[in-house]
Amino acid sequence: MDHTDAMPIAELLDERRYLRDVADSMLSRRSEAESVVDETYRRWFGLSEAARRRIKAPRSWLARTVDGICRSRLAQPFLDDDVTHEGETAEVRRAAARPAAVPEAEVSRVQPMALDSLSPARRVRFLLEDVFGMAPGTFTNVWGHPVPERNEAQQLLHFLRLRRSTPTTPQQHDAAVRAVRQACLNDDVDLLASLLDPDVAAFFDGGGKVRALPRPVHGRWHVAHSLLKLLTCHPGTTLTTHSVNGRTGLVARYGHQVAAVVSLDIADDQVAQVWAVLNPDKLLTWNQTPAQTRPPA
Repeated sequence: MDHTDAMPIAELLDERRYLRDVADSMLSRRSEAESVVDETYRRWFGLSEAARRRIKAPRSWLARTVDGICRSRLAQPFLDDDVTHEGETAEVRRAAARPAAVPEAEVSRVQPMALDSLSPARRVRFLLEDVFGMAPGTFTNVWGHPVPERNEAQQLLHFLRLRRSTPTTPQQHDAAVRAVRQACLNDDVDLLASLLDPDVAAFFDGGGKVRALPRPVHGRWHVAHSLLKLLTCHPGTTLTTHSVNGRTGLVARYGHQVAAVVSLDIADDQVAQVWAVLNPDKLLTWNQTPAQTRPPA
């Protein structure tokens, strides 16, 4: 996985709406259509990364899977082979033909405010074990190599880069976030990368509800490219600053819908961590409040 896998928020929302429309056209209840779309994404993320890469047209695969799930619910028989196509591996066909197991703890259950109450070490332990499914007592660094358990605290603190000698004031935090916003608006990858810590980590919380990056992204250049791809200035997409969990963050809208809420951890005037909430369920509160009552900061 790398930053080339990132998708603009406009495409993320359009894809989910398209799949819901396909399900709506076949089923009578909207709630059932939503559950079909959720099941479709569970099957997508149930594939291995290698299997997903072999699918040349993901939206078409997703649409065929929606169609197959709907036909199964309408006619009861198990899914036929018409949800697959030539060239797909046995793993892809099996995933399209049966429900994928739901992860024991998926990103959709993570609440940023709750994470803020944890120490940096416990926060990353939770992310890596409970959210990203790593075995307890085993941590990996940014290259994927095992880290000895006796060094885990030091490695985790270095991973997040949140413990620095100079505290960040609200004014410094605000200035750094506004600089990130401007770099994104200008599509300036060099400027954006310069605002990021060399060991910055970015988490994209799609909750398995949209085709967001399923794993963290590390390093200033990978994170910069991923953020620009996500927040690209697609027609109808806007990016503003707003209070997020008590500090300045970024809110991305596609049309009138809030599509992403981004919180940034700042240390020594650089971004040490990015948390982008893309899960539609977590954004319900933002979208239930009229936009005019949530003016940009």
